[in-house]
Amino acid sequence: MTTPLTQATISTEITGSREHYARHLADGGSARTHPDRAYPPYRSSLLRHPKQPLVAVRDPEMVELSGPAFGVTDITDLDHDLTRQHQGEPLGERITVTGRVLDRDGRPVRGQLVEIWQANASGRYAHQRDQHPAPLDPNFTGVGRCLTDDQGGYRFVTVKPGAYPWRNHDNAWRPAHIHFSLFGTAFTQRLVTQMYFPGDPLFPYDPILQSVTDDRARERLVAAYDHERSVPEWSLGYHWDIVLDGPAATWTEEGH
Repeated sequence: MTTPLTQATISTEITGSREHYARHLADGGSARTHPDRAYPPYRSSLLRHPKQPLVAVRDPEMVELSGPAFGVTDITDLDHDLTRQHQGEPLGERITVTGRVLDRDGRPVRGQLVEIWQANASGRYAHQRDQHPAPLDPNFTGVGRCLTDDQGGYRFVTVKPGAYPWRNHDNAWRPAHIHFSLFGTAFTQRLVTQMYFPGDPLFPYDPILQSVTDDRARERLVAAYDHERSVPEWSLGYHWDIVLDGPAATWTEEGH
């Protein structure tokens, strides 16, 4: 999910270690798996990325013990189903998104808190700062969460988000995407990424996606349509695995 050289203070349970990074290079992996924090085509990155070196935590275990915690009692039956969180039906194409959270060796990561947020079917977020003149959906808030099961699996029911303008450059539109946030055993271990949908014509015009210059890493951000996971007369199915570390790691919004 993230490069140990730039996130060395995060628990090795989630991101691996410098030893794992050395193994990645020995296996033929590239020395840099993430784009530069300051990526000029993505204009916001010039203002938002960290300018100072990361601060190493002397006692990371103490930080985790004194920080907030979460568990199964914090997740309700409706948190994973964004179509049932309101009295009415949301507008748009219903989809089921499933996948697994895995470590670098393909082992499942259990009990992982996975959160998502997204625009509605019209391409608008339920947020006061989103002034895109597309309709809000009173029956869709666009946020959900769940814990991974013993096989590292997660499942969300939602609607396919719409594209939206974002004023990064002339005629700038973001492809349809869902934001994913993953936690380890503490909130100090948060990682954030985005899932895209196959065949989107906006891919070549999106500087955030194009900042991932490795073709294979960029392809791993795109979910696969899976007809077996479609629910008859209800939703289309997509599958997207998240790999936390190693040569097949999923790109994260590091520094963005």
